Amino acid sequence: MDILELLKKPEGKTLEFKRDLSSPEGILRVLVAFANTGGGTLIVGVEDGDHKVRGVEEPLAMEERLASIITDSIQPKIVPNIEIIPWHKTYLIAIEVYPSPYRPHYLRSLGLEKGAYVRVGSTNRLADSNLILKLQRLSRGESFDMQPILESSSEAIDFKVASELFAKYRELKKADLETLHLIIHYQACLVPTVGGMLLFGKERAKYFPDAWVQVGRFSGKNKTKIIDTRELHDSPIIAIYEAIEFVKKHSLQAIEINEVARNEKWNIPQAAVREAIINAVVHADYSQRGSPIRIAIYDDRLEIENPGLIPFNLTLEDLYQGVSKLRNPVIGRVFHELKLIERWGSGIRRMIESCKNAGLQEPLLEEIGTHFRVTIFLEKKYGIKLDDINHKIIHLLEKKDGLSTREISEQIRLSPRSTRSRLLSLIERGLIMEIGSSPQDPRKKYFLAKS
Repeated sequence: MDILELLKKPEGKTLEFKRDLSSPEGILRVLVAFANTGGGTLIVGVEDGDHKVRGVEEPLAMEERLASIITDSIQPKIVPNIEIIPWHKTYLIAIEVYPSPYRPHYLRSLGLEKGAYVRVGSTNRLADSNLILKLQRLSRGESFDMQPILESSSEAIDFKVASELFAKYRELKKADLETLHLIIHYQACLVPTVGGMLLFGKERAKYFPDAWVQVGRFSGKNKTKIIDTRELHDSPIIAIYEAIEFVKKHSLQAIEINEVARNEKWNIPQAAVREAIINAVVHADYSQRGSPIRIAIYDDRLEIENPGLIPFNLTLEDLYQGVSKLRNPVIGRVFHELKLIERWGSGIRRMIESCKNAGLQEPLLEEIGTHFRVTIFLEKKYGIKLDDINHKIIHLLEKKDGLSTREISEQIRLSPRSTRSRLLSLIERGLIMEIGSSPQDPRKKYFLAKS
């Protein structure tokens, strides 16, 4: 274990620091959350704010106490690796927890309903009944979209719609509905799966009233003023195409027509839009109620948000590296056959490359509450690497346009001469502009360049 590397990292989904054992329940919550999610390491003897190493006294006694507390307090039992680590003139204790096949774990004193936690970012979230069911399905190796809908029958699957969507690629036969797990046998009956109902169900809205897509175009950088909005209640497959067309309509910048071809220019890379929308639909957690998939276009960004955290054994860093785990295998297989998904785990990488090739910043992937959000930034200036001082200049002008050299130099604490040098560099890079009667005008002001 490279303790130095861990100390350099911020707390996150798989890392936590604790000063001491003064609050055993806090430590136990972390360990339960690690076991229920993707595992992780808790280091005792380090301040969780500034990462200052305090060390622990009597490490052997603390190790024994920790082992006893963990054994007595967590159900089902977990078997972490507890290690005493020398650090200069003191010691640290590292507790490494592995992803458990026996989820959900919980604090015995609180019981399952009030004592099960999952890791969300650097926090521990109490698992509600929906999350507890999800953890139980994970332990059984089941997915939500493979669950049978017992109150329904195989006739609830709209074979005509399914056949039409498959027609471009192959002929769909009735027997394929079972092969694709759109319907399954359950106690001598053929019933639709959740995935089958979501994709081709005649009564989708009855069983999954929140399985739809909301798209909107807003003026400015927030949701104060709506320009255009739509609610897409068709099959998720059809909704994907409709959502892509909506974004296209609001991202067309120019049309160039010459003798050879008509070229359309977009301010949002269309490959990234396609991948982000498909990713949201195929990885959404349809067991969550009250939250459709939401796509919002602002002046400076595109946000695609779906219900559901990333799979418990993955981190955001894994996603950036192209590591993926399919939440909905039934939906995923159908998408693969319909060429909506080419290779498993390649969508995020293609999205990132598409933005990079367009000169844009890398998309932001984040967990917001119990949702997952992808943000595609539209302004090329944010794709340019800036040092801290230049970033500060940009932020100053974002807050108040039209500042003088003197005003900026006072804020960034540089001499006017050094400030002017930086301003000229930002002008040359197309990030800001100056307005004055002449280059030597002492009253000239600086503004953000308009995209």
